[in-house]
Amino acid sequence: MTQGEALTILKTGANVFLTGEPGSGKTHTVNAFVEWLRNSGIEPSVTAATGIAATHVGGMTLHSWSGIGIAESLSKADVDRIATKEHIARRIQKAKVLIIEEISMLSASTFEMADAICREVRRVDKPFGGLTVILVGDFFQLPPVSRGREVKFAYSSAVWRDLSLLTCYLTEQYRQDDSDFLSVLSAIRSGNVEELHYEELMRRHRDPAELPLDAPKLFSHNADVDRINAAELAKLKGASRKFSMSSKGKDTMIEGLKRGCLSPETLELKEGAAVMFTKNSPQGKFVNGTLGIVTGWGADGMPIVETKDGLSISTEPMEWQLEEQGKVKASVSQIPLRLAYAMTVHKSQGMSMDAAIMDLSKAFEYGQGYVALSRVRRLSGVFLTGMNARALEVHPEILEKDKDFRAASDAARDAFADMPAAEPIEMQKKFVKAVGGAWLENEGHEKQKISRQVRGKTVAGLPGRLAETLQAARDGKSLAEVAKARALAVSTIVKHLEELAEIGKLTRTDFAHLLPDSGATDEIREALVASGKEVLSPVFHSLGGRYSFEMIRLVRLARE
Repeated sequence: MTQGEALTILKTGANVFLTGEPGSGKTHTVNAFVEWLRNSGIEPSVTAATGIAATHVGGMTLHSWSGIGIAESLSKADVDRIATKEHIARRIQKAKVLIIEEISMLSASTFEMADAICREVRRVDKPFGGLTVILVGDFFQLPPVSRGREVKFAYSSAVWRDLSLLTCYLTEQYRQDDSDFLSVLSAIRSGNVEELHYEELMRRHRDPAELPLDAPKLFSHNADVDRINAAELAKLKGASRKFSMSSKGKDTMIEGLKRGCLSPETLELKEGAAVMFTKNSPQGKFVNGTLGIVTGWGADGMPIVETKDGLSISTEPMEWQLEEQGKVKASVSQIPLRLAYAMTVHKSQGMSMDAAIMDLSKAFEYGQGYVALSRVRRLSGVFLTGMNARALEVHPEILEKDKDFRAASDAARDAFADMPAAEPIEMQKKFVKAVGGAWLENEGHEKQKISRQVRGKTVAGLPGRLAETLQAARDGKSLAEVAKARALAVSTIVKHLEELAEIGKLTRTDFAHLLPDSGATDEIREALVASGKEVLSPVFHSLGGRYSFEMIRLVRLARE
């Protein structure tokens, strides 16, 4: 699904689960939705599962918003007590649309507790008291903190089912444009990591002397990060300068902002220090994750940073705010920088980096390696110092659940594509009026129409993702062209063809033009026969690496 298609669905007021791979534009799409809501006079309640994510979106954690705090369970008395707190009750009563970011990191129990509070406050026996709920996140990324207990993902909750969510699975890719790297990331995400993918990553293994000086190091644990940042800063000559964070608002809210802010409360820098910007520039000069070096100090004493692109930026303090119903309740101000020698994988979530040094030898959580690798735009920007087996694993439960999410997204897209052009607009008008907003005809609402191109229906009875791939193949496009047209990795396209073959919807004629010439096809076929195994790594190596895994899979498909 494209961002435009997802935005059209979001604007109808449906409860939505917005998901997609890292770099697919989830945050961009939500921001566009929030802007549209505010232009329509509707103030959304923006929350997140963690403090860091909440800081990114200018909201608060769901725990704070709902009043549940650090509670792990709530009795009926607890629900009554929280629901009678004036500021909690007022906040939830005024709410119209509730957005929860990083839903993958929210446990089912926390999800249910927030739901119980909303039902009690609003006196409506519907999920979240009848609020429109938008859940945003990717379950392949970091899961909820378990504290030694088995944790259930939010989607396993009965509340998730009762919300009747429409799934919007974004499939465009805006962060990575490296096909080889995308193939590796796709293999990790699909649980199909072959020896080739492992070897591709290990080619990025570097000894300490070969590591770039200006790239951040990503670690699994905070202790490694603090130690390296302090040690590297101490190596630089010259006096250090310290910049203190200022704040406004309630102490409890300020503390939450400080914990989530990627810039430290006291920022210590020296000339020559490697730094990273921690916020997006309104003028587009830098983004959260831009790297640079402190080259000096301005007349006002503020750091001057030269980015990797050679741009010299005079920095100044920026604000992180906590908003509620359109009003700023608390804010902190700090120079949007942090030392870039090291940071945790957890804090990197949501960033886009040109380069990163990764020690994944201590990866202990499913998705940790995937999050770290997917921060970087190209494989050439990955510098590995270590990697264990867990680093390339994603949660096995999510592998199966992801198929359901994709199928649900295809169904939602197909349903909207089949509607008369005016119907989504009418749904949007009704939603805006129902929650007390104002429909503004001159605000470009006519541009909200979903494309009338009948997407995903090119082959009757097939899910949209498979139908589009099959049609693209039948149109005679090359493998690379099909992948580009579908905004997917080549390995994913081959996976689609394999799925089509499994359900009897693929003939050799459909993809014969994708096979190599007859000599190469015969060579690969002979190697497959000689191997006699399902694992393709031996075949790949027996052929001397002359043919890609995708090409071998296609020839195998032609044999079946």
